[in-house]
Amino acid sequence: MKKTLTKAQIRQAVEEAYAECKDIKGGVNAHYIPFLANVNPDLFGISLTLLDGTQISVGDTEYKFGVESVSKVLTAILILKQYGAEAVLKQIGADATGLPFNSIFAILLENDHPSTPLVNAGAISACSMVKPQGDSWGKWEAIINNFEALCGSRSEVLDELYRSESETNFQNRSIAWLLKDYNRIYDDVPMSLDLYTRQCSIGITASQLAVCAGTIANGGVNPVTKEEVFARDLAPKITTLISSVGFYQNTGDWMYTSGIPAKSGVGGGVLGVLPGLLGVAAFAPPLDEAGNSVKAQAAIKSIMNKLGLGVFNGDTVEIVD
Repeated sequence: MKKTLTKAQIRQAVEEAYAECKDIKGGVNAHYIPFLANVNPDLFGISLTLLDGTQISVGDTEYKFGVESVSKVLTAILILKQYGAEAVLKQIGADATGLPFNSIFAILLENDHPSTPLVNAGAISACSMVKPQGDSWGKWEAIINNFEALCGSRSEVLDELYRSESETNFQNRSIAWLLKDYNRIYDDVPMSLDLYTRQCSIGITASQLAVCAGTIANGGVNPVTKEEVFARDLAPKITTLISSVGFYQNTGDWMYTSGIPAKSGVGGGVLGVLPGLLGVAAFAPPLDEAGNSVKAQAAIKSIMNKLGLGVFNGDTVEIVD
């Protein structure tokens, strides 16, 4: 079935979703990271990027929040670029764990495998893979430059968040050394863990995340800068990873009710990718028990349902002025 949507209809859906969701109660900030616990829980923004570069934003879309686990998507793209899809599958994997994002048990269940670059274990392993090997500064430059290319603008670490994370990342330290024991860390362990902690501490806006999502939806071409950031054939790989584990143990429910592959972070951000159509992001700090933003989930779900969009709908969709 062919379906036509106007930009005005999309803008209306975004504005209506914001109005409907801004007063939603429930959830709490990530209390185990002091910096995140103190972020204003009333902050809320939605941003959407179409493939022609049009951006539709409402609310607190220029507030810089901790990117946290959404960063896993961007670094997964980086190692896909550097190594190729087969190597990433072999060295990390592409399976959903069905367990919380920081699960140690998941590593044991997978017989030493990190499972996917979109959980903590796989993301730490991914940071260890980033080239150039053995060069902390060179690796960081590769990570932050990749962020810039995907988002179309520069991002910087929130120093207070980085310190807060570094002082409280005890479980991730355990994960990193367990992976080393299983030969799934491919560079220095403390360096790899620090790179992961640092990338999670990058400050990002909902507007930037929407551009990143739009770049993935556009087959690797940034819709705002028009730069080819990664090869088109990698776009289905990263979207598949997002769709399988983007909301951790709640991913199936999310896909069933929203129809859009999306990745959450405990900083309150959610990035959603509708291939060939749009990228969307929302931000609100209070999280549900699985670590996913309550308002951001509700807002993106509302937009998709209002517009009748979803990766499994079987419609051919055209967006017109």
